[in-house]
Amino acid sequence: MTTHLLSVGAPDLIGTAARGAVISAFLVFIGLCLLWVFTLATQDDDPERLYVAGRSLPPVFNGVAMAGEQITVVILVSLPGAIALFGYDGVSTAVDSALALGVFLLLAPRIRATRRYTLGELFSLRAEGPGVRIAGAVVTLCIAVPLLMVQLRAGGITTALLIGMPSERAQVVCTVLMGFLVTCFAGVADLRGTSFVQVAKVPVALVTLAAVTVLALRFFDWSPGSLLSAALDKSVSPGGYLSPGLWEHSAGGGPLGTLSDHIVVILGTAMMPHLLLRVSAGRDVPAARRSLSVAVGLTGLFYLLLITTGFAAAAVVGSGRIGAVDAKGQGAPILLASEVLPHHSTGRVVLITLVACVAFLAVLTAVASVTFAAAVSVTRDLPGRKGRARIGIGEPAVLRLAVVALCVASLLLTTAVHRYPIEFLLAFSLGLAATCVFPAVVYSFFWTGFNRRGLLWLVYGGLSLCTLLTLASPAVSGTRYALLPEQDFNLFPLHTPGLISVPAAFLLGWLGSTRPWERTTHRRHTAPGPASARSAPAARVDSGKDAVSG
Repeated sequence: MTTHLLSVGAPDLIGTAARGAVISAFLVFIGLCLLWVFTLATQDDDPERLYVAGRSLPPVFNGVAMAGEQITVVILVSLPGAIALFGYDGVSTAVDSALALGVFLLLAPRIRATRRYTLGELFSLRAEGPGVRIAGAVVTLCIAVPLLMVQLRAGGITTALLIGMPSERAQVVCTVLMGFLVTCFAGVADLRGTSFVQVAKVPVALVTLAAVTVLALRFFDWSPGSLLSAALDKSVSPGGYLSPGLWEHSAGGGPLGTLSDHIVVILGTAMMPHLLLRVSAGRDVPAARRSLSVAVGLTGLFYLLLITTGFAAAAVVGSGRIGAVDAKGQGAPILLASEVLPHHSTGRVVLITLVACVAFLAVLTAVASVTFAAAVSVTRDLPGRKGRARIGIGEPAVLRLAVVALCVASLLLTTAVHRYPIEFLLAFSLGLAATCVFPAVVYSFFWTGFNRRGLLWLVYGGLSLCTLLTLASPAVSGTRYALLPEQDFNLFPLHTPGLISVPAAFLLGWLGSTRPWERTTHRRHTAPGPASARSAPAARVDSGKDAVSG
């Protein structure tokens, strides 16, 4: 058995004096959010309005909501901790995550121009048939369920940390409660309702991170250089804090492992299925471009604030104390918020409550967006639409049932494996998106020879390869932080499969579409042999003689 995400018996980070006020304010905020969500619930039966808000969202509004899609609870609590503990390696991950939206910016106008918003529909650009749509739904579900598990787990554990009860039982109870609340939200929301919550989340998150960073700068006479020097001095390895390799995860695979991580994070984050719905909600292609410009700016600001928050946490709290609470540093934002103001001040309670509210909004919106996109794919891409129409079950009802089923299944899986470190599932989901979605979308847009066979080879071959390489990687066995550290069957040395699986997926798509071995065989059978080549002129001469004599 491996260590928990948060160490059992970790210290109470906010103190007994502030805990009651923080919990009360947090519960009031949750209640207000749920009331707001139910007022945003739609009764519209038009699938187009339900799935993509009738393609009518204003560009700036949709751009802010798109930026909100990047503010997940895992990013919010993990990246500052990774930067506080591992310096350069954490910053590198943050930069990769920010660059991902730039990759999406290159493909988004083409995606919007197709007027398609599920993977199955995009895959059908070059290859028709139910098998193609099913492949899109399978990939969407394989990406969504592990991602939901990680998000629900992080949300539950963050809540347990905020209320000062980091025991294993409290973590499970908080995960279940958070999952129930999120299921209620996801079950009634549509894309328009989710967009309003995303738009509200962005300024709250940015202001909270900026406030924490500014308050931390006070300790160092408003000098960023002094703050960075203090972060170096209080890190676990001052000499290697600003050099690659301090993070054990990134150090194990060397340069090739680092390259594989870059590929997975950038391409995988850019190809998440819920981003397809978001870009499809724009009025037209120019509106989609404008939305993306807004999203890129806000996302860049968000990651910049995350980086400064990570360095501020290392400088104010110290990497040693952050690592003692959680080996991965996921308590860093809360620790920093609890230290930048006096312990008995009202401002400290307000700041911690803001961090708690941002974390809740991040869980709420991230799980709802991923679940909604997966449910739309199930509703539209899997067979049975004609049968449902015959018995009078409309798409909205199927969508709601699919949302609830996905949330419940993910919550059950999360609670069943709560004793195990499942953070590698995030890298697995990103790896699947980078391996199965990015090559298929690139081929569909830029290669007219891409066909049904090539797409199925690419999708299922990439899915199988990504799964096998992950199971054989150090993330699953053979290392201290693995899922099964006592076992050792890590035959693949890299933590993420992207360096192998993404080129292999491109190759499988090309092989399946062109089948070069069939052309070689055809040439071999049709090419004239030496004997026939010599007899051919003679045959033509004889036939000429016969024609003359006739």
